[in-house]
Formats: sequence, C-alpha cells, structure tokens
Amino acid sequence: MCGIVGYVGDRKAFPILVNGLKRLEYRGYDSSGVALSQNGEITLFKKQGMVKEMEDHALEHDTSGSSGIAHTRWATHGEPSDENSHPHLSNSGNLVLVHNGIIENYQSLKKLLLDKGYTFQSETDTEILVNLIQYVQEQESCELRKAVRLALTQVVGAYAICIYDKSYPEDIVVAKLGSPLVIGLGVNEKFIGSDATPFLEYTKEVIYLEDGEMASVSATEDLDIRLIDTNKEVDGKIHQLEMDLESIEKGGYDYFMMKEIYEQPRAIYDTFRGRLLADKGMIKMSGLEEYSDRFRTADRIIITACGTSWHSALVAEYLFEEFARVPVEVEYGSEFRYRNPIIRKNDIIIAISQSGETADTLAAIKMAKKAGALVFGICNVPGSTISREAHAGAYTHAGPEIGVASTKAFTSQITVLTMMALELGKIRGEFSTSEYRALLRELSVIPKKIETVLESIDLIEDIATQYKDATNALYLGRGVNFPIALEGALKLKEISYIHAEGYPAAEMKHGPIALIDENMPVFVVAPNNGHYEKLVSNVQEVKARSGKVIAVVTKGDTEIRNAADHVIEIPETLEALTPLLTVVPLQLLSYFIAVMRGCDVDRPRNLAKSVTVE
Repeated sequence: MCGIVGYVGDRKAFPILVNGLKRLEYRGYDSSGVALSQNGEITLFKKQGMVKEMEDHALEHDTSGSSGIAHTRWATHGEPSDENSHPHLSNSGNLVLVHNGIIENYQSLKKLLLDKGYTFQSETDTEILVNLIQYVQEQESCELRKAVRLALTQVVGAYAICIYDKSYPEDIVVAKLGSPLVIGLGVNEKFIGSDATPFLEYTKEVIYLEDGEMASVSATEDLDIRLIDTNKEVDGKIHQLEMDLESIEKGGYDYFMMKEIYEQPRAIYDTFRGRLLADKGMIKMSGLEEYSDRFRTADRIIITACGTSWHSALVAEYLFEEFARVPVEVEYGSEFRYRNPIIRKNDIIIAISQSGETADTLAAIKMAKKAGALVFGICNVPGSTISREAHAGAYTHAGPEIGVASTKAFTSQITVLTMMALELGKIRGEFSTSEYRALLRELSVIPKKIETVLESIDLIEDIATQYKDATNALYLGRGVNFPIALEGALKLKEISYIHAEGYPAAEMKHGPIALIDENMPVFVVAPNNGHYEKLVSNVQEVKARSGKVIAVVTKGDTEIRNAADHVIEIPETLEALTPLLTVVPLQLLSYFIAVMRGCDVDRPRNLAKSVTVE
C-alpha cells in the first residue's frame, strides 16, 4: 500500500521522482505528491488522482530542485483528497515527510500534540507523525536523525518513512518497520523506493532496510544505518538487482495485465528452470533439500496466504495430500494469528506472497517461528521481507508483476508448489519411479500447452462481448479446480466490478442455484479428468433453469459441448496439472470484460498490489 520515492544527488530530482511514482502506482493511486528542495525552501506539489494529474500541475511551476521525496497513496486514514495527499509538512514548515503504513496509536499522539498547540490540515496519521518528530526535535534540541529515532520509539504500527529538514535537504532520513524500503546506491547520488523499480536505469546496487532500522541517506557519504531502539550501527548488505528495465515496461500491450497473461509460459519455464530436470527424472530445490528431513517427518503442513496467493495454497492442499499424503491446512494470513492457532514444532508453515511484503502473512510467519515451526517462504521479489524472514524458501521467478490483478505470479506459485508436492511425495516414498518421471515430463511441457490456450484469444474475446453487461456470475469447479473457480470469480470482481462467486460445483444445489436464471452466466471449469461426470450433471442443472453456461473443457470434449452455450478448450494433461491451464481462459475473460466496461484493468478502484498494512 502506497509507494515512496526519494532522490538526492546532482541530477534534476523531479523527473526521477515522478517516473518512480508512475512505476509504483500499482501500490496506490488515490493521490500523489512531490516535495522538492529549492532555494532553501520546500516546494510541495500534491493532487488527488493519478500521478499524471499531479505532474501536469507541477510542470506549470519551477521544478528545478536536485533532491526530494515523493509518494503515491492508497488511502487509509482520510479519504482521497489534495489535503490528505503526501508529502506532509510539520507545523513549523521545516520538516516534510512521506509514509507508507499505519500508525495505530495516532489518536493518543494527536491528543498529545493538540494539547501542545499543534494544528492539523489533514485527516492523516502521517501528519501526526511529522509533527511528533518536530515536537521531539524541539524538546530535545537535537538533529533530525535523533528526533526521528526518539519519535519512532513512541509509535505503534507499521511504517516506511522518508523525511528531511529544509535546512539540510541533502540528508534524507529513512526508517522501516513492517513496510518495505530499499536504497539504491549510485555515484554521488542515492535513490529511495518502496521497491527497486523507480531507479532501475540508474543503479543495480541496493540495500534493503530491515525492520527496526533507520538510515541517513546523502549523495556522497556512505549510508549510516542504525537500529531505531538502540542507535547501534549496522552494516547494510549490498545486493545486485537482476531485473531489467524492459521487464517493467508494457512492451506494446495496452495493459500490463495482458502482457503478464502472455508472459505465463515464459514465467513458468523460468520458475522450473534449473529445478525441474525431467530428462534426469529429478527436481532440485535447495530450500527443500536443506530441510528434507523436516519435510519427510512433518506431521502437518500449514499454508498461509492472502487473496490470489490463498487460491494457489488451496490448489497445493490437493497436491500435497494427493502426492505426499501429508495433512494440509490452508489459512488466511489475515485470520491466522487472531484465532490462537495450534502450531507444533513438527509442523511446517508455507507462507506465500507475490510481493513478499504482505503484512498479514508476515505476522503469521513471526508467530510460527516463535512457536518453533519451520517456515518455508514462496514469493516473487528477491530481497523481500518474507524471503529474509523464512528459514528457507523458493522464488517464483515470474518477473515483475505490475498489474494489480495477479496472473503470472499465480501460475508461477502453483508451479513451485507442484514441484514441492512431487518432490515431497518422492522423499516420503509415495510414488514409483515411473509415476514420478511421468509427472515431471508432463509438467515440463505445460508452458507449451498454455501457449495453445492463448491461441483461443479471439473466441474468448467474443464470449466476453456477450457477458460484459452481466451484474452477477457464478464460477463452479470440483477437486483441484475448485480453487480455480474461486480465482476466476476474484479476477472478475477485481477488475470489472461484476459481483461473482466461486463454489465447489456440488454446493450449487445448497443455495446458489436459487440465483440462476436466463441472465446469470455460469462459468464451469470442467476438464475431462476429475469428477467429470458430476460436472456434466451440474451443467444440466444450470441449463434446466435457463442459465448461460461457459465451460472450460478438454480438447475433444463432446458431452458438455452439447449442453453448454460456449466452450473454451484446453489441451489434455494430467488432472493435477489442469489448474495451470484452466485458469488462463478465466483470466482472459475477466480482462476483456473489464476493458469492454471501460475499467482501468491495471489499477482497479480501491485496490493496491502490495498489501503492507492490516
């Protein structure tokens, strides 16, 4: 939630900051703002709406400063407005701050400051924080770095902040707890971002700030990183970025989402490259190998995730129990720690997050570690907090995913989880060698089969045309494709704003069937393996009530084809691998329906890509 950018150096700061905000707009796009240091003063440009609106407004004025901070907002405290936009000034006008996170004790802090005569122009917790820092600085007669450190010891919540004093604009102070922050190291310049995308063209050397750390960022001096609670100096580890600029550009597509749908064959291939050695009949995953004894003897696997990642976890539940015969529980990260869960030392916790920064999933990880369980993280962003917090893990290697509605990250997560389930089944002695090798061979050709599915794009677009004005939709699936029904419904809700629900197909008769009429499209995930006959009956039940059936079926299907209004074919594959194919038509249907309805596919209303607050 929210994106932060900062720059200090000898270039003109404004273009760098604005370009960085545009790359972070997937994190929030309710409003945006820039603070520039110019002629010893702080110049603010803030605007509700997209970054482009703020940019157009600012370019009518002087934007010549060579240092500054910037922010694109996903609203938490206070509605989207010019006044609630970041950056925020302190009452003195000397300090300016941007913030990603939530200050939970903001009300008590605000009362303290009101009693001291402070006034507030916005409804945000961020304006309270910048004034708390001013208050501490005045009370202690100290430099900004110390004031920030002392103020943050009074704060409860999550934050990534950038702040500077107009008298010392060449020294930006940053701090982190819960929300991500990365610092790019250039020659006589430094960059700050919620992730590394704002400054990819300038440097590949970065330092990821850890929770409870703060740093002083200046153009020419080494980073001074310290612990917030003790002021102890910390050595930051320099990482080399592997992503390139091309990977975060649209590449000729109208939307990132379509680009990312089409990137799925490559993303899946990259995810199992070097791991899936089908010709040798083996899988090599270092994180799994390192803890193979723990996985072999585990009593239970608990998978925790949120949103689309939770759907990939549900797919994994079927796969782990089928292949490895180990009990699996799937938990919402947002509920896990609040229900006092039973976690044993012989449990394994698998935490899944595209960004590696999901606040609820991180909280679940910390609880599991405290209980002594092994934590295995699956995420897409190298250097992310989950990758550093977990005992072991695996990157998905999907590449940057900019569209808010996840597509290639989802199928890459399923790919990693499938390999884990297969390898764990082998470790636990649940397959014969021939069965294991056959599964590996079939998994290795899935990218080619997704390319075949993508060839149906014209058919899928035509189907979307017929249902773009629907107000409700049902998605039905069984077995390992029930989570795909959930994911298809989520995609439609996220980007087209059509109400949709996913159900196990057999549950339709237990309530949802009451909704079906001639205006209700019902999307049925019905490959020819796994409860096919039951799905045929479900389709007939929908048709008997005049519902419209759009079915995803295996190539050559005749029985459902004869009953459904529309069919979209996928190539034949093993039942366990069908989710990697069946989800693709549902992604495309949601995309086309959203475009036809005039929705902003990449930036759906009220959503943000990385949920770094609870």
